[in-house]
Amino acid sequence: MISGCSTAPPEPEFAPPVFPTPPAEPRFVFERTLRFSDNIIKPSTGEKLKRFATGAPRELKGLVKPYDIAVQDGRIYVTDTVQSSVIVFDIPAGRYFEFGKEEPGSLTKPTGIDISDEGEVFVSDVSAQRVMVYDPNGRFLRAIGDRTLLQRPSDVTVDSRRQRVYVVDTGGVASQQHGVQVFDLTSGQHLQTLGTRGRDEGQFNLPLQAAVAPDGTLYVVDSGNFRIQVFEPDGTYKFTFGSLGRLPGQFAKPKGIAIDAAGNIYVVDTAFGNFQIFNPKGQLLLFIGNRGNASKPATYMLPAGIEVDELGRIYVADQFFRKIDIFRPTGLDPDLWTVSNQSVEQRAQE
Repeated sequence: MISGCSTAPPEPEFAPPVFPTPPAEPRFVFERTLRFSDNIIKPSTGEKLKRFATGAPRELKGLVKPYDIAVQDGRIYVTDTVQSSVIVFDIPAGRYFEFGKEEPGSLTKPTGIDISDEGEVFVSDVSAQRVMVYDPNGRFLRAIGDRTLLQRPSDVTVDSRRQRVYVVDTGGVASQQHGVQVFDLTSGQHLQTLGTRGRDEGQFNLPLQAAVAPDGTLYVVDSGNFRIQVFEPDGTYKFTFGSLGRLPGQFAKPKGIAIDAAGNIYVVDTAFGNFQIFNPKGQLLLFIGNRGNASKPATYMLPAGIEVDELGRIYVADQFFRKIDIFRPTGLDPDLWTVSNQSVEQRAQE
């Protein structure tokens, strides 16, 4: 009787993992995972009552095979290669939407994605062999490049300050067209070609993704050579870091890349199931994540794209687990998602 009247002990609170782990000072904390529309859109009371009365399940939309990520003012754009579209989680506005399925802006196999300072969304379509440009709400604006210039455009990154668009052309086994094509941001005019196939400085073997630092430095994932190649804003080769291996700071299958406001470089390694953080000189600072068979925070099977937003949040896409993991800098207010002057109400009404 005494035991039957006793109160059950409270459930322990979930403590999100931090990185690096104690006793080191934590720099990042795992914040949340995004998979479906209901991760940011909560059903109203009326919807709940209707489903309860009718027994109808709630319609869920979400990720199938996410590849790359771009973020601006808390609006998270994700390319999905299976759904042939861009999936958008607008966290400040509590809004979910998709685009890229309607002509003239339809996508075939979207891979890389980036956003200009003006909010234009650039998407590389590896099958259509061009880059598609949209406004922030997914309205098609124009296309850059074509089959005469691009063979397998796997990624795109934008330098708004210098009015440049860099398109990574992965090429193929029988092709020598492994490099980066440079276009004018506004006109789409082809300006320059960086690299050809090879192992020497400034050459590439199956390049996959690229990112531009605040000072205009271009970083390219040279996956087949297991390294990151670095170029000046004018395209001049600067230096290389990384090598084949299984030690921290080395690479086994480098894929995604991103740069934060301080110029630090974040590189996803699909084989390791993690991402490594380097300073602008290519020196390792920290790595986060591990390879695993269960979808847990910071556990990955096929990580691909990575992004760091204006506030320092890190976003990682995993194709196998169909998710986006988000990590927050430990000193950042968890309710802060946007640095723009646009109100949440304005965003919700767009």
